[in-house]
Amino acid sequence: MAEIKEIILASNEGMKKLTDELDQLKTVRRPEVSEKIKIARGFGDLSENAEYDEAKKEQAEVEERILVLEDILKHARVIREDEITEGVVGLGSKVELLDIEFDETFEYSIVSTIEANPDDDKISVESPVGKSLLGKKADDIVKVDIPHGVVEYKILSVSRIDG
Repeated sequence: MAEIKEIILASNEGMKKLTDELDQLKTVRRPEVSEKIKIARGFGDLSENAEYDEAKKEQAEVEERILVLEDILKHARVIREDEITEGVVGLGSKVELLDIEFDETFEYSIVSTIEANPDDDKISVESPVGKSLLGKKADDIVKVDIPHGVVEYKILSVSRIDG
């Protein structure tokens, strides 16, 4: 696991999600896996005990995720309201876009890499679209290089995620 060196900015929602996941892993998953190991030990010979091997593998995955989350949270801080410039796309912005070619509108929240989830319309500031939108305002036209060519978006509105 590579240790994080720089500060990671996150939204209140993102920080809560990470701390909730860490709490769930420590208070629910860790004890569940320990119990699985205990039960599997009762099956006898550990050298040919698939349940034991699977439980130990699961334990390693849970412990690795705990370490990753602890490292992220150690270096993360919530982005302050005064760090979000009203009307300008940045971390913590919600952006309504018009795909000029297809005349379709959609909305993205611009978040940190630790919060990014395209299925939830949360894109990272590090993504091609996120990078292209940074610093832009409503009515700006943005060209984004994607693997299949260039996409043009018109920014319809910019607001704060929480606002």
